[in-house]
Amino acid sequence: MATREAALADPAVDAVLIASSTDTHAELIEAAARAGKAIFCEKPIDLDRHRVEACLATVATAGVKLMVGFNRRFDPNFAKLRTALAAGRVGRLEMLAITSRDPSPPPLAYIKVSGGLFRDMMIHDFDMARFLLAEEPVEILASASCLVDAAIGAAGDVDSAVVTLKTASGVLCQISNSRRTSYGYDQRIEAHGSLGTLRAGNVAEGTLEFADADGIVGEKPLHFFLERYAEAYRIELDRLITAVESGAELPTTGDDALRALVLADASLESVRTGRAVKV
Repeated sequence: MATREAALADPAVDAVLIASSTDTHAELIEAAARAGKAIFCEKPIDLDRHRVEACLATVATAGVKLMVGFNRRFDPNFAKLRTALAAGRVGRLEMLAITSRDPSPPPLAYIKVSGGLFRDMMIHDFDMARFLLAEEPVEILASASCLVDAAIGAAGDVDSAVVTLKTASGVLCQISNSRRTSYGYDQRIEAHGSLGTLRAGNVAEGTLEFADADGIVGEKPLHFFLERYAEAYRIELDRLITAVESGAELPTTGDDALRALVLADASLESVRTGRAVKV
């Protein structure tokens, strides 16, 4: 098996995909950048903002492409919602609601090293909020609890959180996260504006329904992220390959990763102080 150094030195290697543990991301990005390779890295780049900034400076100096894995942008339903928003379908956007709830908590060992719910789980939703709002949040108010598993709280994390973001123009965005749902992976977005509302709902296991005098029963949402976002992962990698081959702009960048981390850090500060935080 080739070593990392040998792989990075191989002129036949055009791009590097990093999907290792979070604490290795920044180092691997820098090594690949110095080797002149295009880079795809799963979120986050690092849990520390200053380490992310230093890593991005290395990438900029090397002049290589860095794409960060915010795969939900590539979900066909969410992408359609964004296109409709940009086309003015709901008029002026006023309120955005993002729901993201896991079917069950991850192992406690993962909780202890993940960086916490805001930096590990909700960071996807912070990126989605930026993707859909078309302007940066300037204020954030967060509230969190440990309602699912007391062991998560003992490990220093939370398992249930609600965050409200506010933009300079006054648009409001609410993000709801939970580490538990009894019915599957809950992934929904609603955008409300002056002319109407757009909704992108859950993707179900199938379309079978049973109807009788008591009501209509359908199938559950897909179980977890591998099933729910399978198509998004494929589209994401296709976009990476296209950008590397054609020189096109990347759809997600290191700056997107940094800005999502800033929102996560601000949420933690808001939870700690009980006050809204300026971003």
